[in-house]
Amino acid sequence: MPMRSERFFKDPGLPFAELRCSRDSSDSFKPHMHRTLSIGAVDEGEVVYSLNGETANLLPGTLVVFNPEVLHACNPVKGTVRSYYMLHLDRDWCLKVQQTLWAVGDFVAAERFRIEDAEVYEAYCRAMGLLMDDPVHLEEKEQVLFDLVCNIFTAVCRPGESRKTTGGDVARLKHLLSTDLHRDWPLDSLAASLDANPYTLIRSFKAVTGITPHAYRMNCRMEKARELLREGRDIADTALECGFFDQSHFHRYFKAMTTVTPQAYRINFLQ
Repeated sequence: MPMRSERFFKDPGLPFAELRCSRDSSDSFKPHMHRTLSIGAVDEGEVVYSLNGETANLLPGTLVVFNPEVLHACNPVKGTVRSYYMLHLDRDWCLKVQQTLWAVGDFVAAERFRIEDAEVYEAYCRAMGLLMDDPVHLEEKEQVLFDLVCNIFTAVCRPGESRKTTGGDVARLKHLLSTDLHRDWPLDSLAASLDANPYTLIRSFKAVTGITPHAYRMNCRMEKARELLREGRDIADTALECGFFDQSHFHRYFKAMTTVTPQAYRINFLQ
């Protein structure tokens, strides 16, 4: 018999998102609604979902989007089990994301409820795995979630005119991202210091630099780490000073960025 499990994830640093991961469940829901935007995917099995009086089958490879306060249900085919993800996103946060895409004042509801796009589905599943992975920087989780939701909104919403991105406060943001490398910089805090919409800031930064704020900060961390290692600093101390969770996290990231381990790099500069 399959081993059923139900897991819920809510990161204090990402209060606008809650993820449910259900494995091998045969439970059925009565029609219900959420005040959040809900985005789901079947990982294994087959479900029948009902929405606006219509029913349809959902298989792995397809996402389903439920607008806030819309009655719906998603249940397994009779006599079977299914595994699925369901991501719930705060409506106000969704509006902030939408305002980086379009000149809108109110939340734009989805007009399409199914996304049959293999790349978007795979990006969703990767993002859900990342959200459940504790040793991942908060900035990376938020950036991945933002990128995913932008792609989903672009696919399912039709609000009208797109918003253009500008350079804005990119220079000031680059300075902030390159300092205090030992600590996490929540995006909301960075944006508040610049009096900007955090997600408009991401788009402007990427438009000017070609990379995300998180990627820029991680590169700053790597530059600092190389500097400290050249000075002969201890690897564990270097990891902490540069904002990595522990030495193993630092080791993996350093090797991914340089193809060598921190020790292999450091030893070249020891007298």
